[in-house]
Amino acid sequence: MIAMDCLIGATTRVQGNLLFRGGMRIDGEVVGNIVAEAGYPSYLVVAEHARVEGEIHCDHLVVNGEVKGCVFSGDLLEIQPSARIIGDVSYKVLEMHGGAQVLGTLTHRDSSGVEPLLAVSGA
Repeated sequence: MIAMDCLIGATTRVQGNLLFRGGMRIDGEVVGNIVAEAGYPSYLVVAEHARVEGEIHCDHLVVNGEVKGCVFSGDLLEIQPSARIIGDVSYKVLEMHGGAQVLGTLTHRDSSGVEPLLAVSGA
């Protein structure tokens, strides 16, 4: 398990793109793209009352809140019961619980076809 290096608290709102390495948990709101730095393992949790408006690119993603934007998971995507994703989803391995909602296209990527993680310029 990757250590959670960063927490965006429930009363925090971030506007702008985020580039992270390691583990990050979002309990608040992010308006902007969230991208894991390429070449490092990454783990992102979007908690139950969290909200993200923007694309997400990482290895292991757990969504239990709301995401408005496309999601790209290079390894495992866990969509928890109260999750709501409005956007297309690309994953290698998917675990989706009852009650979760995805309003978009689900696309499976095998190990040779995983889309590369994007780098955020100017970060």
